[in-house]
Amino acid sequence: MIRKCNPGDFNTIYLIINDAAQAYKRVIPADCWKEPYMSEEELRHEMQEGVIFWGYEMDGELVGVMGIQHVRDVSLIRHSYVRTAKQKKGIGGELLSHLRELATRPILIGTWADAEWAIHFYEKHGFHLVSSGEKDRLLRKYWSILERQIETSVVLAEDINKHE
Repeated sequence: MIRKCNPGDFNTIYLIINDAAQAYKRVIPADCWKEPYMSEEELRHEMQEGVIFWGYEMDGELVGVMGIQHVRDVSLIRHSYVRTAKQKKGIGGELLSHLRELATRPILIGTWADAEWAIHFYEKHGFHLVSSGEKDRLLRKYWSILERQIETSVVLAEDINKHE
């Protein structure tokens, strides 16, 4: 079951993100990795900045989360994570599908350039990598991230005509 997360889900969202983010350890640049990957303060900040989390429940337990954030004229997919033990079961795809149905504007997704599995996941679901120059422009326009993260990230976009 997919549902909008509520304030009572905060600790579970935090745990899911930091469990699943272990996949980035030793993959992303060492200077971008930290423990925990996302602090409670960072998660609170993301929510205050408008990231709305949706969750996937299995047997009454939240096992995956994906955020959507409306920024100007686009929607950003943010913080997509599934508990390590529940990965490869279609949960991420179902969450992404659900958020795409809710979106009324073009969707952009940013991820680490070295996270090949994440890039392949989004490509499998109809997104494509934008050019390097376009990536830099989009990350600066729609995200609030450090220059180092811009250097080491990619952006994927869906078909531009979907929302016209």
